[in-house]
Amino acid sequence: MPKDQHGFSIAINSNLSNFLSGRELIVAAATAERLRGATDMSITISDEIPEDAAFVDISAAEKLLDMQGRISRLVVARDQLPDLEPLGKIAPEVMLRQNDHPNAARLTDSFHLNLTAFGFLSFIVGLFIVYSATGLSFEQRRGTFRTVRSLGVSLRALTVMLVIELGVLAFLSGVIGIVLGYFVASALMPGVAATLRGLFGASVSGSLSLRADWWLAGLGVALAGTAISSAQSLWRVWRLPLLAAAQPRAWARSSARGLVHQAVAGGLLLILAILLALAGSGLLAGFAILGCLLLAAALMLPPIIALALVAAEGASRGALVQWFWADTRLQLPGLSLALMALLLALSANIGVGTMVSSFRLTFVGWLDQRLAAELYVTARDEEEARRLRAWLPQRSKAVLPIWSTEGEVSGEDLQIYGVADDPTYRDYWPLISADADAWDRVAAGQGALINEQMWRAGLARVGQTVTLTGGWNVSIVGVYSDYGNPKGQVMVGINALVDHYPDISKLRYGIRVEPAQAQDLKRGLINEFGLPENAVVDQAALKQQSLAIFEQTFKVTGALNVLTLAVAGFAMFSSLLTLSGIRLPQLAPLWALGVRRRDLALYEVLRTLALWIATFVAAIPVGLALAWVLLAIVNVEAFGWRLPMILFPSDWLWLGAIALAAALLSVLVPVQRLATIDPADLLRIFTYER
Repeated sequence: MPKDQHGFSIAINSNLSNFLSGRELIVAAATAERLRGATDMSITISDEIPEDAAFVDISAAEKLLDMQGRISRLVVARDQLPDLEPLGKIAPEVMLRQNDHPNAARLTDSFHLNLTAFGFLSFIVGLFIVYSATGLSFEQRRGTFRTVRSLGVSLRALTVMLVIELGVLAFLSGVIGIVLGYFVASALMPGVAATLRGLFGASVSGSLSLRADWWLAGLGVALAGTAISSAQSLWRVWRLPLLAAAQPRAWARSSARGLVHQAVAGGLLLILAILLALAGSGLLAGFAILGCLLLAAALMLPPIIALALVAAEGASRGALVQWFWADTRLQLPGLSLALMALLLALSANIGVGTMVSSFRLTFVGWLDQRLAAELYVTARDEEEARRLRAWLPQRSKAVLPIWSTEGEVSGEDLQIYGVADDPTYRDYWPLISADADAWDRVAAGQGALINEQMWRAGLARVGQTVTLTGGWNVSIVGVYSDYGNPKGQVMVGINALVDHYPDISKLRYGIRVEPAQAQDLKRGLINEFGLPENAVVDQAALKQQSLAIFEQTFKVTGALNVLTLAVAGFAMFSSLLTLSGIRLPQLAPLWALGVRRRDLALYEVLRTLALWIATFVAAIPVGLALAWVLLAIVNVEAFGWRLPMILFPSDWLWLGAIALAAALLSVLVPVQRLATIDPADLLRIFTYER
């Protein structure tokens, strides 16, 4: 499988002579379906080709594109074979340029990094669950371990059997997880493809390909995660004395000194996150801040809840109420990891939800400002464009040319747009930073505006003079927001643009007209000029298309949020279910003293609600801090623009209600078991050695 210098591989399963003779197209499966009957060339399908692209011999490409003898560019490998003539000597007219500017591949890397970060968050939540479940399971079977050891089973044999047990469970769970993940990815892949295509301009296939390395990696992650999560429990089994009492206690119970150490570690991570926010730079630094912040919050949650329980116990007066708070504190070590997982899931939902909602609200407002023209028309050729320029002024309030050219500014390839001197731009295009007379200077051809991406990347600033393509020097007079565009952009006066680049395409126009007359004008354009329907786009349709791309962009993020919350809810369920059997010795004396089983079950529900409320309240500031890092650091580093942070308390309440429902469901089985337990089982507790 050949690869170019960028590592892009093409799988060619075809007759080489057909390919070199220009009689064969290599395309993706979806592209092949659209080409059936539209070409007499042979079609070969390859999973390595993105959609809407074709791999052909260069001679065939010249004919198909009607560019005989005109090669737009050559990609030259960095490392050349020895004894070759320098390219500058063979073709001195060819201009060589180092390809170091951001391209679609580098931009989509930031998108992949976002997905990887959220996947890693889900993995951490899963580690907490496995760690908690393994510890509680081993604690529940301490009596069994003591018995088999007393019967002569060696410690080595017992450990090997436990390792095999964990390995088999991890393998089966990994296989199930991979299969479920494949179906989830299949459902989300069209949205991912639309995101990459709409946001980054990268064409990717909307279908999945099965790769053995991904399946093996998934199994490896499952086995490695289980090994990490179970290491401490296995070590405790190894150190377990032969005649240790089988007295049930929460395996994960920490001493007061351990909680202090945990709180100190969380505080240090929080300080590190603050230092990185103040002095760090780059996308990796942003995700390091997120990691430190989330781990700090998770580590500090159990000590903070423990202090709150101690205070509540001290403020209580009745014996039963004091027992309730003390017993809750006793169960905290067994539930702490599940609560930490719930905190991470709630914080991620609040943080990402705030980011997405802020983005959406800002994006909708920005579209309302940007798409000020009621109609947008594209001519098919320059002659038709000339006729439009003569026909439209008598039938509209303003005709706004949308003309642009590609150029290099400060070493970056970007677009140079021209804008007319019209109130539309002054009224609807807010500027982040600008001189007082910015629009007047742009209209006079004495200044230029740059988008936020260029400004934040440090390529230009207000007051600086930059050199555009062709040696045109302009002064930067303002900065405008440009959400959704990953590349830099310069805006100059339309007359100055045409003076310096007279050969630019003049096919696109925005038309200002009374909204009630927009559809009549659209029909007139189609009837008068014979334009196709897609050549005349109304504002509402264009806005709907833009919002559809936006919604697809965050579909994967929303799915990951749901998954993390579901996993955290399962952690609560498994922990409560395990503890419900272990803690019968603590409940049997209360029942013997006259507390009804129904009341004991009610106390379990109240305990779960108390811990849920504490976790939810703690998740709100953590989630807001997470949102700020995403908006102010990660988003700026990844995409080049910064969004305002807008709070949505109603979304928090909705999320809290969902989390509450998950918490109540998690306690439903243990409570039902406790409320209907046979009194003989409670009496039997007193016959055991305790």
